[in-house]
Amino acid sequence: MALSIWEALAVFAAGIGAGTINTIVGSGTLITFPVLLATGLPPVTANVSNTLGLVPGSISGAIGYRAELRGQARRVLRLAVTALVGGLAGAILLVTLPSESFDTIVPVLIGLALILVVIQPKVAKTLRARQEKAGGGAGDPDGGPALHAGMLLASAYGGYFGAAQGVLYIGLMGLLLHDDLQRINAVKNVLAAVVNGVAAVFFLFVAEFDWTAVLLIAVGSTLGGQLGAKVGRRLPPTVLRAVIVVVGVIAIIQILLR
Repeated sequence: MALSIWEALAVFAAGIGAGTINTIVGSGTLITFPVLLATGLPPVTANVSNTLGLVPGSISGAIGYRAELRGQARRVLRLAVTALVGGLAGAILLVTLPSESFDTIVPVLIGLALILVVIQPKVAKTLRARQEKAGGGAGDPDGGPALHAGMLLASAYGGYFGAAQGVLYIGLMGLLLHDDLQRINAVKNVLAAVVNGVAAVFFLFVAEFDWTAVLLIAVGSTLGGQLGAKVGRRLPPTVLRAVIVVVGVIAIIQILLR
């Protein structure tokens, strides 16, 4: 469908906002998706167009955080495989299941992720102390089976809809990885790019999308990804954690009200 100049500007601005917030925390879909619906796009078409458009923004954010990715190649590779499988599963679910299937569980998942983000420093410290006391060192540097199981489910959700996917990722990795929050955030950006990418490729063959919306969000989110990287890496861990919680709460409220 043809967008008016004002609708096009709104979608472009939403893309910038989504790219920025996705790189810092996640949940950029909560900005772009309602704007696409407001232009008159059907929900599934809006969701698919949004996923396609956010792929360049995810890549841009990952590039912006490239310094924090150094030394994490093995971890990123292993988690990326899990994210790819989960993202593809979620994309398949989107075109086969009604949206109501996830409406109940999504706010619960985000709420649990927020709790993990808040309690993560204390819980992670306790877990590491127990592991070291038992002679196990700091545990698996890649998080082990528990992290991969959680990331598989979070990635499936990301391929299906994706709002607050980053909050889920940070909550899980923050709890099960012994690492700095900014480095975890860098991994999150790569995994988001993987999930959006595999879902986008799948949607190209099986779903309808609006190329104008895709292009506007792609350009906007790419700019936003660079902006988010500059802002996000300057935030102290406590402030970054607070931003994650605020965005997550807004995500829960918006999902419950839509």
